Amino acid sequence: MERILVIDDEPIVRDVAAHTLEPLGFTTIVASDGQEGAETFERHCHEIVLVLLDMTMPRLSGTETYERIRAIRPDVPVILSSGYNEQDTVARFSRQGLAGFIQKPYQPSELVGKVKQVLTGRVPTNT
Repeated sequence: MERILVIDDEPIVRDVAAHTLEPLGFTTIVASDGQEGAETFERHCHEIVLVLLDMTMPRLSGTETYERIRAIRPDVPVILSSGYNEQDTVARFSRQGLAGFIQKPYQPSELVGKVKQVLTGRVPTNT
């Protein structure tokens, strides 16, 4: 199974993401802040096909976490998630290869659509 790392300090967001993505055949790994997310990514970097990253978190910000992830594996797609508007948030990441943005709060269908879009329309089968 393909793994998606969900890094968000809000338990409900982590739960919704996991419950939304796992029926599609993904395994989700969750981290509750930026520091834990960066450490988890380092341990599982070759298994992770996508990262869903919150912008504002304790210990390491979304920006700092993103930089650490990129230093380990620059090709992994990262979808930024934030309650702030897309234009202001994504501007901080210009020229850094961000794969996408999803505005919080989002519906499960929006998350599925964004993940499919970023992973080129393919969703793994449950085998």
